[in-house]
Amino acid sequence: MAETIRKIGVSTATIVGMNAMIGAGIFSIPATLAAHVGPAGILALVFVILSIWFMGTSIARLAYLFPEEGSFYTYAKQWSGHTGGMFAVTSYLIGLLIAMGLLCKLAGIYLHTFIPFIAPYTLGIITLVSLILINMFGVRMSQAGQHILIVCTVFPLLATTIMCLSKASLANILPFAPYGFTSVMKATRIVIFSFFGFECATSLFNIVENPAKNVPRALAYSILLVGIIYTLFIGSIIISTPSEYFINSSMRISEVLIKLFPEHRWIITLIDFSILSAIVGTIHSMIWSSSNLFTDIISKMHSITAKKLISGGYINNQNMVLFIGFPILLSYILLENIDLFFYLTALFIVFAFVMSIITLLTLKEEWKNQQNIQTIFGIITATAIFVFAFEGIICELI
Repeated sequence: MAETIRKIGVSTATIVGMNAMIGAGIFSIPATLAAHVGPAGILALVFVILSIWFMGTSIARLAYLFPEEGSFYTYAKQWSGHTGGMFAVTSYLIGLLIAMGLLCKLAGIYLHTFIPFIAPYTLGIITLVSLILINMFGVRMSQAGQHILIVCTVFPLLATTIMCLSKASLANILPFAPYGFTSVMKATRIVIFSFFGFECATSLFNIVENPAKNVPRALAYSILLVGIIYTLFIGSIIISTPSEYFINSSMRISEVLIKLFPEHRWIITLIDFSILSAIVGTIHSMIWSSSNLFTDIISKMHSITAKKLISGGYINNQNMVLFIGFPILLSYILLENIDLFFYLTALFIVFAFVMSIITLLTLKEEWKNQQNIQTIFGIITATAIFVFAFEGIICELI
């Protein structure tokens, strides 16, 4: 008699979705928003939350209609064939690798506070090389490690929010939009970085009770809750911090907090350590998941060479970990401007989402049951973010 798989409920699925979404990237957002937008950056956050909700419900619908492995490849190939599917999943992988380059930069910056005699640039490379070697030897994060990671991520969010709200002053939100409201829309290409990972919740269809109903609910709840946490976090920093405290977009949050709370250095040091732990843990997990994704991409190639590499045993997780380390290192070395990391990550990952979501527009049943209203909004908002990301890249390059 086959063993019955124990199904999980909406609450557990919601927590899984939140764990996938809440990442170390959020800690680099406040200083960047302050440098480019001002207090009006909170509006960019609201727009991104709505965009992520529309994209998330569309991805959840795709997962229900095509419950197969391969996600972006599987979804995009329904309307664009094998080539389109490969473009979508490869674009997603490139976005992840660029994002890891940024996280390595942040790791170097935060490590420098604890090891001041080594330059942040060198510490970032040391972090990347160390985590690649750890993954090559098959050392992966345990379940306990995953719990520690989420605590390390949530603690500085909550601690910073509580501390900053105690210093809230309406005077700090004026002028509200010093760089104009166009900057608000452009900031969406930065804010969306902190929400990537929400699509992981759609992989739960096989283990969730009544998945057609509960997975979309869990996705909506997780996006809503994370949106509230992020809004309180960024909002508390905006309302408590004079704009002149933000010197540049690569500042650590602790550099701002120490100006607001010089008497609480030990708490700020703990926040720094927690953020560093969250960043390192995120890179560690992403290296392994990216190597698995790259292995999956190669297995789908219609290439004799790819098939020979697979049959010869050259394509394995250990080798793929080493292989993906090179593009991460390349992005780390070549991209000196932190904003470029944001723009390129948004460009490639949003492209993969749009390629996938378009499939729903090709299905007659989706038009009959009016499911595509959300899909259209998802494509429109995602396209807007894509265009602003592309515009940002062009501006930085010229």
